[in-house]
Amino acid sequence: MAAADILLLDDDDAVRLVVAQALRRARHNVRTATCLAELDRELRAKVPDALVTDVVLPDGDGIEHATRIAAEHPDLPIVVLSARNTLTTAVRANEAGAYDYLPKPFDLDRLIRTVAAALARRRGTAPAPSEDADASLPLIGRSPAMQEVYRVIARVVSNDLTVLISGESGTGKELVARAIHDLGGRRHAPFLAINMAAIPRELIEAELFGHERGAFTGAAQRTAGRFEQAAGGTLFLDEIGDMPRDAQTRLLRVLQSGEYTTVGGTRAIRANVRIVAATNRDLQGAVADGQFREDLFYRLNVVPVSLPALRERRGDIAELARHFLDRAAETGLPRKTLDDSAVAALEAHDWPGNVRELENLMRRLAALSRDDRITAAEIRSPSGHTEHRADGDARPSLDDAVAAMIDHLSRVEPRALEDGTLHERLVAAVERPMIEAMLRRHGGNQLRAARAIGLNRNTLRKRLDVLGIDPNPTGSAAV
Repeated sequence: MAAADILLLDDDDAVRLVVAQALRRARHNVRTATCLAELDRELRAKVPDALVTDVVLPDGDGIEHATRIAAEHPDLPIVVLSARNTLTTAVRANEAGAYDYLPKPFDLDRLIRTVAAALARRRGTAPAPSEDADASLPLIGRSPAMQEVYRVIARVVSNDLTVLISGESGTGKELVARAIHDLGGRRHAPFLAINMAAIPRELIEAELFGHERGAFTGAAQRTAGRFEQAAGGTLFLDEIGDMPRDAQTRLLRVLQSGEYTTVGGTRAIRANVRIVAATNRDLQGAVADGQFREDLFYRLNVVPVSLPALRERRGDIAELARHFLDRAAETGLPRKTLDDSAVAALEAHDWPGNVRELENLMRRLAALSRDDRITAAEIRSPSGHTEHRADGDARPSLDDAVAAMIDHLSRVEPRALEDGTLHERLVAAVERPMIEAMLRRHGGNQLRAARAIGLNRNTLRKRLDVLGIDPNPTGSAAV
């Protein structure tokens, strides 16, 4: 490909330098800007072949600015870079007319490929941005696996393509379906969810398509089915892999023709719904076994979305856990926080129940934990349930917990591994839960707790003051 003129906007000197060098190595001419005002000056001087822009800038929002630029220069491909790696960012970039969105940190080779593809395929006029992009959407996570999910969602909200969401139980498949509905053009119409595994086999067609009076014994009046109830909106078919074969045939016919009839009816009704289906089964394996229709699978699998298991996105666990604690507090439960040892214990667990298991644990600890600050000891207690790991170990080992704590620090505060404070941080993280555990074990008796720990009583009292620990956690008198 011939050299192109690329305009790069980023206020971070290091990012701007590295990206500019990578683009130049790809034989592009690169101009740079550090703010929106500089960007406008460069655009007035010469419209580039492509624009690569950050979102958070000193003088404004890069995506909002990109919307105006896309309107003025509809043939200019825009690639958005952002450290705010949320679903809302991906959707806003898509609605602003961006060719693509890359979350930071990104792979430079991927950026080069994205720019090359953008240059090769000029896009049309950008759609108008939505006013409903909502940062409070329940999908949470900045891991690469979740970023890919966000990118797919962002690209399907503006159309009615059928989506098939796959993933283990508890990964949040219905949340993805709701996000697709809430961000799309059908958001003002109903969103109806139906669990195909929970409906008796003989009632599934009447449940989906409705029935006429007298269609079967007990049908005393006409009843609208889910297709009719969700008219104009989204119908979410959960556990689609458990749908009986005869009902699969009827659903396939509707997807092919766009029409259905009620049970006992003769008049064709136009189906005006978007279909989003979900499964925790291997549908391709079910097709091979003859349990699921191959033609229906391909009708549903137009846009596949694969949700990662929580153990595959451990970097998101702390953020998710704190979100669930905040949500528990909003429902009236006591507000709690997590200390570093608790985060390490959570990240060391394998979470067979995925995000649902984590949410349930956080609600239980919010209700039952005696202290405002949750420790690893409480997470591993009978009120928690991270004692049984998928690999059969009784509980995460101390080696695992320390390794997880170091890994956590490396992500949230990388300098902690270079500034000589790692030993102090790890000791402090262990000291608090150790003292609290010994106070509980000895009924608040500070003298006995001090002896067990190997401190004198005065030293223990000083540590209680420094760490802000309640010296009487059990309600008994301290001695």
